[in-house]
Amino acid sequence: MPYSVVLLGVAGLIPFLAMPIAYSFNLLSLTQSAIYFMQYSAVLLSFFGGIHWWDSISNQRYGKQMYIAMLPSIIGWLCLVFSHDPKTLGVLSLSYVAILVYDKFTLSLPKGQIVSYISLRIALTSVVVISHAWMIYLIT
Repeated sequence: MPYSVVLLGVAGLIPFLAMPIAYSFNLLSLTQSAIYFMQYSAVLLSFFGGIHWWDSISNQRYGKQMYIAMLPSIIGWLCLVFSHDPKTLGVLSLSYVAILVYDKFTLSLPKGQIVSYISLRIALTSVVVISHAWMIYLIT
């Protein structure tokens, strides 16, 4: 993976880590921290749908992948609609894992690229899931 891809991927973790830390140091209220965390999570989740939208169009696969590409945006939006319910953080967290598994078996990348992409995604998704668990712990 190019350095810039890794750097941007790691930078994308900052809000996931910053919101629980901000609450822990009394920089934000728990409500603010949880809302900002959920908003960022929902927006970032929709990004992963875009990857499948691009892959589907680039490889002229207009079947189920095109439709599934819309799911992360819809799930993210529904989580924002129901943001008052702490269970939505669990839904977001599980959605990251689900789209990672779907990526592994669906994306049309050369073998070397898919291996490095999935390896990076496993590392990043692990931090994302742990951060969601941390936020769930804080709000319950």
